[in-house]
Amino acid sequence: MTTITLDLAKAHLKIDGTTEDELLTLYIEAAEQQAANYIGKELSEFDPLPADLKLALLRLVAFFYECRNIAVFGITSQIAPLNIATVFDAYRERWFHDDEE
Repeated sequence: MTTITLDLAKAHLKIDGTTEDELLTLYIEAAEQQAANYIGKELSEFDPLPADLKLALLRLVAFFYECRNIAVFGITSQIAPLNIATVFDAYRERWFHDDEE
């Protein structure tokens, strides 16, 4: 179960119709998994999901959608806009591996 609905993502991207639904669903799931991996806990543990996290996820979905055909060779590029990572940083469980597990 995703925390960002397909309808919300489509509204954010100003997409009508259902042609892109499968692709957008994949981007939503990937963005949420990337955020959960980075933060160190599942997004479903937030109840409710904080607005800044929700907006960061929408922006990451938009980045995946809008940059899906970009190929870059020989120059530096960023994987996602830095302000998204800045939001995720505020919720990150830990920064370095430790042996407390």
